[in-house]
Amino acid sequence: MTADGHAAMLEEVKRLKTIERPKIIKAISEARAHGDLSENAEYHAAKEQQGLNEGRVADLEDRLSRAEVIDITKLSGDTVKFGAQVSLIDEDTENKVVYRIVGDYEADASAGLISISSPIARALIGKSKGDSVEVSTPGGGKSYEIVGIKFP
Repeated sequence: MTADGHAAMLEEVKRLKTIERPKIIKAISEARAHGDLSENAEYHAAKEQQGLNEGRVADLEDRLSRAEVIDITKLSGDTVKFGAQVSLIDEDTENKVVYRIVGDYEADASAGLISISSPIARALIGKSKGDSVEVSTPGGGKSYEIVGIKFP
C-alpha cells in the first residue's frame, strides 16, 4: 500500500477509537439508565453499533500490521508499475481517464485509485507510453491507449 493509504487507515483507526468509541459507550450507558435491557431497543442498537465499530477497528489494525508500505515518491520509470499515475484514452469513445495504481485496501475508482489486482491494472503493468491494452471488464471488453505515465 502507499504511504497515503497507510496514513488514511491510521487516521480512521484513530477516529474510531477516540471519537466513535466514546459516543457509543455514552449511548450504551444512557440506554442502560432507561431500565429493562431485554426490551430496550436503544440499548440493543448501541451494542450492535459497538460491535460494528470494534470489528472495523480490528480489521483495520490487522490490515495495517500486515501492510507493506511503499513510498511511491521514490519510484520512477517508463513502464507502468505500482504507484504509477497512468493517463489513458478509451479507443472507442476517445474519453481520457487517469488512474493511479494502489494497494487493494486503498482502491477507490471514483477517486481514480485502482487496485493493483484489478483487471485494468493487471493489463497495464509493464506497458509503456503509446501501447494499447485490451481489458476484460464486467461491462465487456475495453481498449485503451496509454498516453502518459507519471510518478509523483
